Amino acid sequence: MEITAEEVAEWMLKEVRFAGILYQAQAVTYISENFGESFIYVNDNGNPSISKEVKKIFKKLHKGRVAWDRDGFFWGWT
Repeated sequence: MEITAEEVAEWMLKEVRFAGILYQAQAVTYISENFGESFIYVNDNGNPSISKEVKKIFKKLHKGRVAWDRDGFFWGWT
């Protein structure tokens, strides 16, 4: 069965809800290993990142209840 970007985004939201925080590096590793490389890309800074499609769905799902911490490279429940 094909995994969708929505399923990946839902996993991200569950993680933030449960732990209160989700580090990008941990998310990238987990997504890559459990959902597949197709949801990861290398950004302009040369770092692995979560696909824009997944992040777009994630943003819709959390409805502003999760904030990105630019300095710490993590999402946190607000």
